[in-house]
Amino acid sequence: MYGYVQWAGEYDSYGSTADEKQSVATIHRSFELGGNFLDTADVYGPFANERLIAKAIKGSREKYIIATKFGFEISDDENLTGKINGSKSYVKKSVERSLKNLGTDFIDLYYLHRLDTNTPIEETVEAMSELVKEGKVRYIGLSEVGSETIKKAHAIHPITAIQSEFSLFERNIEEIGITDTVKQMGIGLVAYSPIGRGFLSGEIQKPEDIPADDMRRAMPRYQGERFIKNIELVNEIKKMAEEKQATTAQLAIAWVMAKGHLPIPGTRRVKNVEQNIGSTNAVLTSEDLNRLEEIVPLGANLGARYDEDGMKMVNL
Repeated sequence: MYGYVQWAGEYDSYGSTADEKQSVATIHRSFELGGNFLDTADVYGPFANERLIAKAIKGSREKYIIATKFGFEISDDENLTGKINGSKSYVKKSVERSLKNLGTDFIDLYYLHRLDTNTPIEETVEAMSELVKEGKVRYIGLSEVGSETIKKAHAIHPITAIQSEFSLFERNIEEIGITDTVKQMGIGLVAYSPIGRGFLSGEIQKPEDIPADDMRRAMPRYQGERFIKNIELVNEIKKMAEEKQATTAQLAIAWVMAKGHLPIPGTRRVKNVEQNIGSTNAVLTSEDLNRLEEIVPLGANLGARYDEDGMKMVNL
C-alpha cells in the first residue's frame, strides 16, 4: 500500500494550475505501480478533489483504500467559513457530503482534519464512532493533534491513524513524543509532506523557484537566511542520494518509511508519482539513517512550518 495526496480544483496550494485529465492519469498510474491508497479532504476545492477521485475510481471502488477528512467548516454554498467545526451535527453533515462527492457508500478512513477547540474531542469522536456503527466509515483518525488529545480520543473509540506533517525537515512530532505515543498505542502515523513541501525534491534552489501565489512564500523556513541554510542541507542530502543512485525526494520518502510511517507525497503528475513510488526500492541501512539524521538532526532550527496563524491550528 502506498499513498499520495491528489490535488484538484482550479489551483493547488502551491500556486500551479491543476489539470483534471492529468490528475486522473496520475491516479491510474499510481494504481498500476501498487499505489492503492488515496488521501484527500473535503476542503480541497472545496469538494473538487473528492469529485475528481470519484471520476478516477468509478467502477473500481473496491480496489482502492480511500481516506478523507473533515473539520474546516464549509457552507452549503461550498465556501469556507474560516471556522473549525467538530460538532456532532457537523460530523454527520460532512460525512454525507463526502460520501456523495466520492461516489461511494463507505469511507475507509475518516479523519478530523484539525481539532475544534470549542468542541470536546470526546463529542467529535463519539459522533465518528457512530458512523462506524452505521457502516459509513470503517476506521477513524485525527490530524495534527497532540498526545493528550490522542489518548482522550482513543478512550472513546479506537483511533487507527494520526496524520501529521513529518519529514527530515519536520520532526517536531518526534521531538515532543507523539511518534512514541502512537507506537505505544498501536496507531499508525500517516506522514504528509514527506518531501518537506518540495524542499527535499532538490528542485528548489532559490526563492524565485517558488511561484508568486504559492503558500510556501509565507512560511518562515522559505524566507531569508533560513532559506539559504536549508538549501545547504538539501544539497548535502543530494550528495548522499546520488551515491545511493536515487533522487533526493526518493531518499526523503525512504527515510520516512524506514522510520515505520506511511508517506503520502502530493503529486498531480505521472512522472512524479513514478519517482515517488520508486522510493520503495531505496534500501537504507542504519548507517544511512544515522548519516541523514546527522545532516538534519532532531531539534534542528529549520524555521517554522507555518506562519503564526497556521500554527494556531496545530494541536501539539
